Amino acid sequence: MSKTAIPVKKKKKKTKHYYFNIGTEKAIIRYNKTDDARLKNKIYSEHIAYPFDKLAENIIHTFKFYYFDVPSEQVKHEVVSFLVMNMHKFKEGKGKAFSYFSIVAKNYLILHNNKNYKNYKIHDKMDVLDYGSNIREAQDRHNVANFNQEYVTEMLDYWENNLVNIFKRQKDILVADAVLEIFRRRENIENFNKKALYILIREMTGSKTQHITRIVNMMKKYNTQLMTEFQNTGQIDTANTGSFL
Repeated sequence: MSKTAIPVKKKKKKTKHYYFNIGTEKAIIRYNKTDDARLKNKIYSEHIAYPFDKLAENIIHTFKFYYFDVPSEQVKHEVVSFLVMNMHKFKEGKGKAFSYFSIVAKNYLILHNNKNYKNYKIHDKMDVLDYGSNIREAQDRHNVANFNQEYVTEMLDYWENNLVNIFKRQKDILVADAVLEIFRRRENIENFNKKALYILIREMTGSKTQHITRIVNMMKKYNTQLMTEFQNTGQIDTANTGSFL
């Protein structure tokens, strides 16, 4: 008897992230390098728009970011807009574009989920109960709040200009930028518990707690210097000066 040959199934090659390839990464780098508005529009529409659209769609559905008052399609457009706004931060040779923009998208969605959770909670503002507050104490609190607001604004400007000079490795930059993003979105974050914030940064970056702690401690040293400068002069030199430690 002749043996019947059993057909062997060939394994299909995985085309992971087929919509976000090396061509897309080169297009983003070229987009960042040109000042020609017409060329930017051409590069974006032909090489970047679709990959960003698919990236946002996949992040939303993979991690189930459904806690929004608007349809997922609208959320996707908001994420894509945020990615476009942050395209200039991607640096050639500092890691893969797909990984970088995946984290940026997750970052945006995590923080906006917190904002929506806060909006869903039904509560009265405490100021309606503040009948007997001392006017001087209220003014002091107002002054402190203004001081902190102005300091954080200048501190963020400093880090915006110096982040890639102080931190050289892509994974360090991502953690530091995640910390700064929490400051940027501070009004929308419900829980400022240290442990909760560390969990949030881990979710945003995929980094281990020890790595996050090292970056945070380094940033604290800089921020101590920045606070001293702000207290003494009323402003911070936010120029692109690099490390001063």
